[in-house]
Amino acid sequence: MAGSQLKRLKASLKDQGIIGPQQSKKQKRRLAQDERARNDKRLQRGTVLEGIREQFNPFDLKHAARGPKFEVTTSRPTTAGIANGIKGRPGQAKAASEERRKQTLLVEMQRRNKVGGIIDRRFGENDPTMTPEEKMLERFAREKQKSHKKGSMFDLEDDEPSEGLTHMGKSLTFEDMPLDDFQEDDLDGEYDSDGSVRERQRLKRLRDLAGQGSDDDSENDEPERKKTKKEVMEEVIAKSKMHKYERQAAKEQDDDLRAELDKELPNIQMLLSQGHQSSKAQETPALSTIAGVDRGDFERNFDLQVKKLAQDKRAQPADRTKTEEEKVEEDSKRLKELEDKRQRRMRGEEVTDSEDESKSEKEDLAQAEFMDQDDDDDEFGLGSGIKTRPTATELGFDDEDDFLIDDDLVASGSDLELIESDESEIEGMESSDEEDEFTKGLLNEEEARNPVFELDSSTKASAIKKGDEQGLPYTFPCPQSCEEFQSIIAPYPSKNIPTIIQRVRALYHPKLDSRNKERLAKFSAALVDFIGSPWDPTTSPSFSVLESVVRHIHSLAKMFPIETSKQFRQNIEEMGQSRTLSLHTGDLVLLTAVSTVFPTSDHFHQVVTPAMLTISRYLGQKVPQHLSDFAVGTYLSILGISYQKLAKRYVPEVINFTLNTLHALAPVAAPKLGSFPIHNAPASVRAESTSKTLPRALNFSDCQGADVSGAQAKSLKVAILDTTAQALDAAADTWTGKSSFLETFSQAVDILKHLNTKGCRSQLPSTLTERFDKLQTKLERMLKVAQLSRRPLELHHHRPLAIKTYVPKFEDTFDPDKHYDPDRERAELAKLKKEHKKERKGAMRELRKDANFMAREKLRIKKAKDEAYEKKYKRLVAEIQSEEGREANAYEREKAARKRARNR
Repeated sequence: MAGSQLKRLKASLKDQGIIGPQQSKKQKRRLAQDERARNDKRLQRGTVLEGIREQFNPFDLKHAARGPKFEVTTSRPTTAGIANGIKGRPGQAKAASEERRKQTLLVEMQRRNKVGGIIDRRFGENDPTMTPEEKMLERFAREKQKSHKKGSMFDLEDDEPSEGLTHMGKSLTFEDMPLDDFQEDDLDGEYDSDGSVRERQRLKRLRDLAGQGSDDDSENDEPERKKTKKEVMEEVIAKSKMHKYERQAAKEQDDDLRAELDKELPNIQMLLSQGHQSSKAQETPALSTIAGVDRGDFERNFDLQVKKLAQDKRAQPADRTKTEEEKVEEDSKRLKELEDKRQRRMRGEEVTDSEDESKSEKEDLAQAEFMDQDDDDDEFGLGSGIKTRPTATELGFDDEDDFLIDDDLVASGSDLELIESDESEIEGMESSDEEDEFTKGLLNEEEARNPVFELDSSTKASAIKKGDEQGLPYTFPCPQSCEEFQSIIAPYPSKNIPTIIQRVRALYHPKLDSRNKERLAKFSAALVDFIGSPWDPTTSPSFSVLESVVRHIHSLAKMFPIETSKQFRQNIEEMGQSRTLSLHTGDLVLLTAVSTVFPTSDHFHQVVTPAMLTISRYLGQKVPQHLSDFAVGTYLSILGISYQKLAKRYVPEVINFTLNTLHALAPVAAPKLGSFPIHNAPASVRAESTSKTLPRALNFSDCQGADVSGAQAKSLKVAILDTTAQALDAAADTWTGKSSFLETFSQAVDILKHLNTKGCRSQLPSTLTERFDKLQTKLERMLKVAQLSRRPLELHHHRPLAIKTYVPKFEDTFDPDKHYDPDRERAELAKLKKEHKKERKGAMRELRKDANFMAREKLRIKKAKDEAYEKKYKRLVAEIQSEEGREANAYEREKAARKRARNR
């Protein structure tokens, strides 16, 4: 038989070391000195006592009816209580609920039916984040809200009836007298009291009359008497009725007079007609013709003309002048559409002709251009012209055709808006009324005043014989081929070529003659051939002149896109067939002009694509043997990078040629440092012993096949290395976002490391080695970034798909307590009812607990009051009894004293 509860408690305490044999003084002293061990023992003691307390209080734990049947392995963490079948701790839950009720329900009970106390309800008084001004504004707003919500008994707009005026608790209304002496029934139905102008004037007139009547009454000796409100209103109503009657009477008289005149009108018309006929009879007979035409025919023609005029379409209102903001907005919108079309062309998407035609028609109506000018603009990717203000760059868009041009280079057929900066120039233009509009953009101030460019042939013939200040004629024949153009410009300096082109375009503008359009088309083709002709530093024009000619070609290409594009394609085709790997300097100028005239970002373009293929063919197939070959390849590499500035399409030939150039011109030969093809260039092209040579920029004359030697050769080698390094830097910036950037430019870093070795650095100038160092550092940094941004390929992350399950037709383990309702709505309703029932039972259980808690608290309060009352009662009784005992003892002492006194 198990021991008693006390014995088991003592055994547990002894086993845990709480109690035991008494410690000696030395042990106690040692334990007192070790403070940390003492604290640990105290904590351990509390934990042990808590465990023993739970062990000896089995009613504080709620166990399951039966333990688990089988041992289950699961990944969920299991606590000791769950493992032992403990479902809850009713004692702790009850204590927690009791404490919660003390904090909430007990406080409400104590505050119930309590009045008094000081509660600070001022807004923001206990809010440290509010400033004094914010507190004052908040209080003012709350006071206004309170005053707005409260109604007033004197509010006239209040719908509820007021209680009436009172004085000293008595009403001011009288039973025998109505509230107001104004009788609304006396007013006529048509009485208007809306405060209109006529009503105010009438009332003012009545007040004046009333004032005159009061003056008459004041003449009498009788004292004045103030009229009551009723008398005043009756007088006003009477006078209103009188004036109304007078107006009606006047209106009736006017109607009668008008009716009499209507009756006599036929007689008056008859008298007038008789008098007119008699006067006509006395005069001469009427003419039967009008302006030599028979009266009948004239009247019929007049009626026909009137009918035609009636059937004509009415004039439409003209478009209003647009503001500067609207013009800028339209330009921005147009540029956005052009950029969107360029992006679609760059991606290779198809741009429909219907969109282009509709947009070009709108532009024709707005800018009064030629109807056939914009038909083929977008077919060759020419866009809508070059704007001088605002430019595409200023509006936030990139445009490869965006460059500044002079006013004298503008074609009138283009989309350029001419802006005159000098008022005197405008006055000079307006002075000639018959001047054509297109000459404003092509001629400067001096040429505009010249009579050669006027339409009047009398003054033009005399002015043709004279030239300008430089002896340059004002008129030239329109050249139809490149040979004719060269023969025309041969007698004059090359700097006058842009002026000659300008005057030819002005004299043969399509508005002057229908045949001029065909002439200018051939002239534009001649200009294309002119810039593509071989270039000679001694006889050929300077690059500034060629640039002006290219700009003229760009302007003419907007008017004649087909002819210009065909001529470019013809020259490129000839270039590819006859001199694929031996391009001369004129071909380089022509390829440069292609990037200026046409958009190079298109995925496929009729002119740009063949030009890019020509550049790639030279860079990929040419094996350089001379320094001029390296110079031409470097120029074409830079041109290829500029072609891909917007589209950023990778051109492997550019990288291969650039790395091959650095490898071939290195002072010290190196093994193969990459996957690019290495060309077997002669050893004479290596930049050896060039440490004292200063780097310079490449000249266009370096691209010619002239043989150089000595210091010139060394200077050219250093210039090629410097320019190639710059091209490699630009290529890295252009293709920095490509996925293959790591493999492409890692071999470039190897080449640069070779050039930075001791053997190469000693033979190269310090400026060039510094450039190589900076470029190597930059490429290494970009390669690290590319390496970090690269992620390995992986499969798509899908959500795990659940295994398909099917509801069986029969339930093998049917439970009648469960619901197997096939009707989903009914099942949901049953579920909601069950949840409602559960929540209702829980709420009722909580209410019962609240009621029990309130009853216990009331009982506790009552017991405390009764105990205090009983204590006070007993104290009073004890005081009274002690007082009575004292007096009784005094009485007995007095009685005994008197008795002793008598016995004596």
